[in-house]
Amino acid sequence: MTTTREAPPAKTGGIGPDRGLSRGMLALFTVAAGAAVANIYYAQPLLAGIADTFHIGSGTASLIATVSSIGYAVGLALLVPLGDVMRRRRLVFFLLMITAAALVASTVAPTFAALAVATVVLSLAAVVGPILVPFAATLASPEQRGAVTGTVLSGVLVGVLLSRAGGGLVAGLGGGWRVVYGTAAVITVVLALALSRLLPDLPPAARLGYVELLRSVYDVAKTEPVVRMRSGFGFFGFGTFSVFWTSAAFLLVHHPYNYSQTDIGLFALVGVAGAVSAKVVGRFTDKGHDKVAVGMLLACILAGWGLMAVDNGGTLAVLVLGVLVLDFGVQGAHVTNLAAIYRLSPAIRSRVTTVYLTSNFLGGVAGTAASGAAYAAHGWGAVCAVGAGFAVAALGLWAVDVLRARTRSEVPA
Repeated sequence: MTTTREAPPAKTGGIGPDRGLSRGMLALFTVAAGAAVANIYYAQPLLAGIADTFHIGSGTASLIATVSSIGYAVGLALLVPLGDVMRRRRLVFFLLMITAAALVASTVAPTFAALAVATVVLSLAAVVGPILVPFAATLASPEQRGAVTGTVLSGVLVGVLLSRAGGGLVAGLGGGWRVVYGTAAVITVVLALALSRLLPDLPPAARLGYVELLRSVYDVAKTEPVVRMRSGFGFFGFGTFSVFWTSAAFLLVHHPYNYSQTDIGLFALVGVAGAVSAKVVGRFTDKGHDKVAVGMLLACILAGWGLMAVDNGGTLAVLVLGVLVLDFGVQGAHVTNLAAIYRLSPAIRSRVTTVYLTSNFLGGVAGTAASGAAYAAHGWGAVCAVGAGFAVAALGLWAVDVLRARTRSEVPA
């Protein structure tokens, strides 16, 4: 078990660790997490407009998405662990104000280079969601922790989906990408001020220097088997999720769909059903059934790919059903993974979040690369095969985990 120097208990009145969250406070966490993460996804449907503004090619414009992903990954590694050693309310306010400043800079960017620099800063600071999720889990009572985690996570997922759809709609209706960034800046400032007033001001969970803190992230991954196993599930789960959404646009712009940019943005709203599953599965994990649940959810992912492969993506109803089943499995498994790692010491929750989400990010990178190559080489059928391969790998890892647990239980004390 990882050791760390824990801070004294907080004196926070009615709101504190393990005391439970009111519906109003839970709603605040959920909306805040979704709005914060949305800031790094607005650009995805706006890349064509950005290319037109700066008279650059689509390949150059897509660098905005690339640097955004890199910046977010660096933020996960270097900033999210601070949630264990800083007052989270102060950290959240600071990061949101930096995000707002970067959004303003993006709104008025005179050159593409200036926009790229602003995007780097924006994506680095946009890790408020991964800070709020363990914060909410810490405040939740033990019997509601899974449900709370699932609810806040559903806010993150809805934020991602609505930002893509909303950005695409604004672009399609002629509002322009600068309007999107400017509106996001205003929302972020309002959110920062609200959270600075309403979030409980808990003391740090641990006392570590920054270098020691970063070193301890590796120690957590090394010494906590449940973190390693759940991070493996997360790698393959988010990998298969990225396989679908990377190539879905290529499928939808061609016959028989011939979707416009706005249509594709609206299609992304199908994924909201996956966010609903996060809340349902969260309640289930609170009853101690997360190991069984994750196996069933990984099987759902595989079934989703099977549905989408049936007619090679040619029927909308079958495609939508496959997406619903896939997203239900991916997001539900995500909740069970977080519920499992949040049962560890409260003093390391931000660090286990860093390990887990970094693994998710790497899986997403692998899934994106594999999906693009598969579609270019052999079309949608190959994409389904790759996505199913990720699901099979996750199920294999789950089977190993179950067998190990069974073997341990059979060893005499």
